[in-house]
Amino acid sequence: MTIINEETKIYVAGHRGLVGSAIIRELKSRGCKNIITRTHEELDLVNQAAVWNFFSIEKPEYVILAAGVVGGVHANNTYPAKFIYDNLMIQANVVDAAYKFNVARLLFLGSTCIYPKAVAQPMSEDSLLTDVLESTNEPYAVAKIAGIKLCESYNRQYGTDYRSVMPTNLYGINDNFHPENSHVIPGLMRRFHEAKINNDKKVVVWGTGKPMREFLCVDDMAKASLFVLDLDQKIYKANTKPMLSHINVGTGKDITIREMAETMKRVVGYKGILHFDNSKLEGSKRKLIDVSRLKSMGWTYSIDLEEGLKKTYDWYKAIN
Repeated sequence: MTIINEETKIYVAGHRGLVGSAIIRELKSRGCKNIITRTHEELDLVNQAAVWNFFSIEKPEYVILAAGVVGGVHANNTYPAKFIYDNLMIQANVVDAAYKFNVARLLFLGSTCIYPKAVAQPMSEDSLLTDVLESTNEPYAVAKIAGIKLCESYNRQYGTDYRSVMPTNLYGINDNFHPENSHVIPGLMRRFHEAKINNDKKVVVWGTGKPMREFLCVDDMAKASLFVLDLDQKIYKANTKPMLSHINVGTGKDITIREMAETMKRVVGYKGILHFDNSKLEGSKRKLIDVSRLKSMGWTYSIDLEEGLKKTYDWYKAIN
């Protein structure tokens, strides 16, 4: 039996973001008609009183917490206080309100930046809190670890059913294409597109191109999120641990930044050359996650990188 049907009253926090908007699309494709959303202007999730008031009025049955302050290496390095404070407050307010107003099930979306800098690859859920974090995004990672522990602690003390998924690097429709504060795929897509339009001879890629990254299309992430939210509680508990309940979501495959840039160049149709700027920050040398836990439950990705980039680029061209 699925808990998600057309009458399910479900609140998606962060519905205009990359993941939240994909989850909305997926819910609508399943015929869901009782989806609750609020913009930041309508509801500031950092404001505890506002969050409590919203939950007391709407009384959602299920909550997907996809809201938060996100960004790439540059943004994390430039706004560390905002990244840790806003994310901590949003998570604490929503999780506590879910408990106070009897939400049946909550899904928290984190990030694989929670894992230590020098962790063995691929990164398993068991490696959480075993070593120091990557310095370039430590404040964000600490906030996301706190989100996981919030869910686990409420489950232990109050018997709630709050779950956590940790996506790998995501990309897709409604991504942030800001020239400085974006993640690597949208940032490069914008640069390649503009270089193509302007007939530029080269496109600059930050770093050496050697670090390896795993990329997941956000449409697959939306499907995985609902899969985990929908899991029978006995199955979820059987595949997790009370103090280690989060689940990795990814492809289980990685490529170099250079390979990704070359794929992007081909998708965009750019004819110039790639120039790698070794003076720029590039983060960890490798970030690949172990997805065996989720795979054993019956879910795996379906959209490969080139297909996902083509879909994203078609959307990007349509809005620019």
